[in-house]
Amino acid sequence: MKKDDPGVKKEESVFLKERIIAKRLKEEQEDTNELSMKAARKAERLDEENEIVITILSDITNHPQGEILYKYSQDISMTGTRIQGNVLLPTDTFLKIDLTLKNSKQKVTVLGKVKWSKPVYEGKYFEAGVEFVDTPEESIKILGEYIMSINQYKKPQSHGYALLDF
Repeated sequence: MKKDDPGVKKEESVFLKERIIAKRLKEEQEDTNELSMKAARKAERLDEENEIVITILSDITNHPQGEILYKYSQDISMTGTRIQGNVLLPTDTFLKIDLTLKNSKQKVTVLGKVKWSKPVYEGKYFEAGVEFVDTPEESIKILGEYIMSINQYKKPQSHGYALLDF
């Protein structure tokens, strides 16, 4: 068949339409997955970087020699946080995390369990999702108040004015 053959053009057109539909379906699925992840989260999160010092409470076999450095947490809530460091932490590893809350410089100690871990940058840096477990009520209360105060400050304040669309 020649390229100027109407049958070829029709096949190309159908193929392009199918690709567009497949791409839209994939984007819709990704949006749905993101919304379901957000809905599954148990508590309000704060997207800021906080300094941390971790102590590994579980035995880790085959860990690399040298110092295990986890210096930052991100995406913190009253139920967990995401941490960044130089070693891939196994799932179910128990940790003690000393957090220094960025804006208040307040220190909070929490206990956590690694729920997931993945490489981030060419195997040099890693992230781990940590769920807080057996953490003292006072630490959870401090975290909750801190997160609410920062998130409230970040939200645009309403002054009672309504915007009218003419």
